[in-house]
Amino acid sequence: MDPITVLSTRLGAHLRERDAQVTTAESCTGGGIAEAITRVPGSSAWFEAGYVTYSNAQKTRQLQVPHALFAEVGAVSREVVEAMARGAQAASGARFAVAVSGVAGPDGGSPAKPVGTVWLAWADGPQVHAERRHFDGDREAVRRQTVIAALEGLLHLGIE
Repeated sequence: MDPITVLSTRLGAHLRERDAQVTTAESCTGGGIAEAITRVPGSSAWFEAGYVTYSNAQKTRQLQVPHALFAEVGAVSREVVEAMARGAQAASGARFAVAVSGVAGPDGGSPAKPVGTVWLAWADGPQVHAERRHFDGDREAVRRQTVIAALEGLLHLGIE
């Protein structure tokens, strides 16, 4: 079985046991995390909502990410993914959230944020943890590795 499906199945089982829901706030994965979670039968019991906010304007409009953050730290930053996770929780009412923003490539990288740079944030109620990762490979590989890291991070929140 595909590793993403295995992780999603585990996540769903643990969320169901806790009668808890999860939400996603995605940029560079374009909805890939939500797709992974909802490929599992019965996911409507634990998946509340997914937000694909590719533009900064939508991050602000849908997730209440302060517009000033983009000029201060950029969209691919700890502050933005933490705000995305909190915004998704607030908009959906879900206890758990994952948010991602990154440079999947092949363009868009910079010396400070090269292609493959991704910030991820995971929230459990009021607690938010974020980390910067760098994934190798082409656009598809970066996005796939981000989905895997997002699901693994959710499982490490204490859901499992």
